[in-house]
Amino acid sequence: MNRFTSLMAVLLAMVLVVPLSQPTQADDRVWRTSTSLIGKSKYDGGFSHYEHVNPDAPKGGTFNSAANGTFDSFNPFIVKGTPAAGLNYQGGLLWDLMMAKAIDEPAASHPLIAEAFTYPDDYSSATYRLNPKARWHDGKPITPQDVKFSMETLKEHSPQYNRYFGDVKEVRIDNEREITFIFNQKNNRELPLIIGDLPVLPKHWWEGTDANGNKRDFTKSTLEPPLGSGPYKIAKFSPGSSIEWERVKDYWAAETPTRKGRYNFDRRKYTYFKDPNALWEAFKKGGFEDLRTENRAEFWARRYNFPAFEEGLVKKEEFVETSGHPMQGFVMNTRREQFKDRKVRKALTWAMNFEQMNKNLFFNQYTRTKSYFGGTELQSTGLPEGRELEILQAFKQDLPEDIFKQPFELPVYEDRRDSRKHLRTAFDLLKEAGWERKGKTLVNSKTGKPFKLELLGFNPASEKINAPWLKSLELLGIDATFRVVDTSQFIQRVNNFDYDVISVPTQQSQSPGNEQREYWTSGAADQPGSRNYMGAKNPVIDKLVEQLIYAKDRAELVATTKALDRVLLHNYYTVPQWYLSKTRTAYWDKFGIPKPQPSYVGIDPESWWIIPEKEAALEAKR
Repeated sequence: MNRFTSLMAVLLAMVLVVPLSQPTQADDRVWRTSTSLIGKSKYDGGFSHYEHVNPDAPKGGTFNSAANGTFDSFNPFIVKGTPAAGLNYQGGLLWDLMMAKAIDEPAASHPLIAEAFTYPDDYSSATYRLNPKARWHDGKPITPQDVKFSMETLKEHSPQYNRYFGDVKEVRIDNEREITFIFNQKNNRELPLIIGDLPVLPKHWWEGTDANGNKRDFTKSTLEPPLGSGPYKIAKFSPGSSIEWERVKDYWAAETPTRKGRYNFDRRKYTYFKDPNALWEAFKKGGFEDLRTENRAEFWARRYNFPAFEEGLVKKEEFVETSGHPMQGFVMNTRREQFKDRKVRKALTWAMNFEQMNKNLFFNQYTRTKSYFGGTELQSTGLPEGRELEILQAFKQDLPEDIFKQPFELPVYEDRRDSRKHLRTAFDLLKEAGWERKGKTLVNSKTGKPFKLELLGFNPASEKINAPWLKSLELLGIDATFRVVDTSQFIQRVNNFDYDVISVPTQQSQSPGNEQREYWTSGAADQPGSRNYMGAKNPVIDKLVEQLIYAKDRAELVATTKALDRVLLHNYYTVPQWYLSKTRTAYWDKFGIPKPQPSYVGIDPESWWIIPEKEAALEAKR
């Protein structure tokens, strides 16, 4: 690094700690660093590292993880192929984002590839200024050309980003460090900030050729390790069986605020197993999975009695999580004819006996989910009132009447009488929707076709969990079955909406915005790879999503989101399941863990580190 570059780096570091409201001396625009869509970030004004991390955490050791299924691609941005562990559509371990999403507070972002950004009062554009230190693993600088290439490529080929960045009309390179994103609208206050969620890809690598001289094709899956910029790079792999990542020793962002004291493992190894039961056995044996997030209530209550746990080599710990809980449930695919009628979907909802399941299967550990934005101020409750009521009244003629007359409720099964009562309600709804019993079979009154339902999954162990609901459906005369496929097939079928019902969670932001189009809108319903799993094509929902995106302030956003939540619930697209506001964690005793962990996400494993003596002792015992 020459003297001029060193001087510039010092000056730029000083800029990062300037308060958000104060312009730099060289520019009268207001450059922002740490920002939040909900008030101010707690790190507003600059910070050296997250408050929960140990900034002097030692580096070293191997972090072992188990993965379910298989993989056949290192391109996580397209529908084709199954991405390897360590990669996801946000880049994963390999590619950094423009801005780092906060892990200890909602809807906040901090500098990463971009050191700051600015936008005009009408939110019609956003200009991002890149960190001059940002580098690819081959040593070349990350440039505005890379950013422009990434935005245009992901908009064209990624189902996730196609709608998320759908309002970016033009990308303009201003100079060697600044790039401007021009929007197709004004007054969308979220747009300037969500540009920070862009994973940046190396233009020169993707437009180059592979070792055989073949031109690379972003639209196809690949097992050629891509060039990255993140804290890890692919060291070696066996297709479908394992992948090993190694820490980038000269990682350009290692000392930046969101990275300091984190990404401490020298190596990260993922070993693939055919199903969740095999994963469990691998965890008990040791050496394949060091940290396990336990999502099975029965295991947490009864199965931690194996030798390594009783010897104290494996620890159990619960971490409080405050980010809100996802809507987890049986999602009905309304692209299928039998689920198009709201009364049918409500009937199937009324057939689920949560109370019995919670007692017999979950050891009363769970609470029933009643919102798509549960555990936050965005959750609808009671009857609509105030601004939310005003919003809904504008669509009154197109909404179910009960939205205005009664709160959204789910059946409560306290005894056998409740079971008979709720199943009778379900059957009456089915009759109103044009279904009738012929013997023991429920058939369509017009076509005579029987009502069939296949619940698609990839975990054989979930059969026990699904059985009570499917049994209730059988009592109604529905031919309800559970089909297990391998993980890669499940992913492909979900991406192509080839299912009747699936059980999936959808976690929402506390500052929802453009991403809502991908979850609920008509435009995403037929877009392969979108997260509109239910296939909703509802004009009211489409309008509410747009109104939410253009909310003029936080109060309007909250009211509109509550209205959206209420409309989704009363349309019964999902049979709500359950949630737990804790992260149940089991781990082999080889880690240093800074306490407390960030409650917003529950745990931050990237802030953990390996204690060499403990790691060596565990290896000696195997």
